[in-house]
Amino acid sequence: MKTVTPTELRSNIYNLLDEVLRTSIPLEIKKGDQKLKIIPVNKKRKLDNLVPIPGVIIGDPEDLVYISWEKEVNLDLP
Repeated sequence: MKTVTPTELRSNIYNLLDEVLRTSIPLEIKKGDQKLKIIPVNKKRKLDNLVPIPGVIIGDPEDLVYISWEKEVNLDLP
């Protein structure tokens, strides 16, 4: 979590608010020994940050669901 002073907040409020909205990471404002937080109301899911990469799977993605690894992996643990 990023921490700023009221002076830093005042001089850069729009960029800081955009950063909180973009990342969903709260912003902490420290004034003396007291702290405040700016947090997004609608928090983004972490999976929303994933970037799609087309062409990573060659073939039909449905085939991956039915792969059997039993012959490839020895699950007999001591």
